[in-house]
Amino acid sequence: MTLVIELLTAALVVVGAIFSLLAAIGIVRLPDVYSRMHAASKAGTVGSGLLLIALGIHALDGGTFMRAIAGVVFLLLTAPISAHLLARAAYAAGYPLSSLTVLNEMPVEPGSASGPRSE
Repeated sequence: MTLVIELLTAALVVVGAIFSLLAAIGIVRLPDVYSRMHAASKAGTVGSGLLLIALGIHALDGGTFMRAIAGVVFLLLTAPISAHLLARAAYAAGYPLSSLTVLNEMPVEPGSASGPRSE
């Protein structure tokens, strides 16, 4: 039974690390603040969640596992909301969209002349 737990933990750690690596690569490689934020919030949340679940399984303790699950739930509830609010603030501040952006569905903010500029 311990071999199964160790293999499951190892698989979760590897997959979580891959998602975290993809989030880091996305932050460096993507063209604008909005797509970088998307990579950080989505892939980073999945990677962190999988690593927390691996920790809970590896500990073989009910209390630790429940704390890890609580951390995953907290990440899943807060990361998309915080990314959305940061993107709205960046848009309102006028951070430019990438030239690769096809459609901008955000309405122009009342305080700004034309919203963010395209690069």
